[in-house]
Amino acid sequence: MRIGLIGTGRIGSFHAAVLSRHREVGSLVVADTDAARAAEVADRTGATAAPSVDEVFAWGVDALVIASATSSHAELISRAARAGLPAFCEKPIALDLAGTLAAVREVESAGTLLQLGFMRRFDAGYAAARELVASGALGRLHTVRAITSDPAPPPAAYLPLSGGLYRDCLVHDFDIMRWVTGREVVEVYATGSDAGPAMFREAGDVDTAAAVLTLDDGTLATATATRCNGAGYDVRMELAGTADQYAVGLDDRTPITSTEPKGPPRCENPWPGFLERFAPAYEAEIDAFLGVVRGERANPCDAREALHALRIAEACERSRAEHRAVALAEIAEA
Repeated sequence: MRIGLIGTGRIGSFHAAVLSRHREVGSLVVADTDAARAAEVADRTGATAAPSVDEVFAWGVDALVIASATSSHAELISRAARAGLPAFCEKPIALDLAGTLAAVREVESAGTLLQLGFMRRFDAGYAAARELVASGALGRLHTVRAITSDPAPPPAAYLPLSGGLYRDCLVHDFDIMRWVTGREVVEVYATGSDAGPAMFREAGDVDTAAAVLTLDDGTLATATATRCNGAGYDVRMELAGTADQYAVGLDDRTPITSTEPKGPPRCENPWPGFLERFAPAYEAEIDAFLGVVRGERANPCDAREALHALRIAEACERSRAEHRAVALAEIAEA
């Protein structure tokens, strides 16, 4: 297959390396608004650098991988749909609900393939948790706790473009919570703190957030996130039921230290960031996409799945702003 890749930043460069060595990829065309960066990635991976995004479409690729700036996602998704191209796109589809719905409708109208990059669905720990819940091994699931903590804030210029902590960061927790439990969120209550660096207040964002979510079977879930976790990158999920309890993301690189005399030793090599922690999952999702393009498997995360996760994030943002519980029924889904 001839694959087009748009965006050669950190995650785009990673995808380029994966695609360049994949057995089903015969050639790779890359493009970026930063032509020098695209040329460097092309040189490193054996790809061809296109002068612009227009050439990626004009040169006749079989599928498209979108890893560009978030603000360009919806337009590129729609363009791929109009061209009849199957596409993989890093989350989110768009930063707002209206833009997301418009792109989803265009994809569905064209009848084309769109897979969204919620990589945690391809992580071995989360996949095992999903199987445990489905098997009944936990008994009746009553509590879910999700944690996402970044070791340091992103650049100040990124914040106004990110969509905020709920849409940019916690949306991963919302998606994986639905996927692991097989349940829908029906109500949220969320709050946040901007007590950290001033750039969060200036962007109208928060550096730390917490949400209580009620699932459609009565299971209670919490989701917390922060941009300021000095110990390291920490992503976990705990699932507690009437029969057992399990944790995802608890290993010898989890940046947490026990205060108990007989507790586990201090982690000496914590995860530094998302790409290191989820590298195998990122590679697996690209492999899955190519399998979907070849017709060998079903789409593991389509546009509607991404929309559901965004609706939860939107409900949390509204809850934080209005200091009240928000039902998911209040957030448009069509």
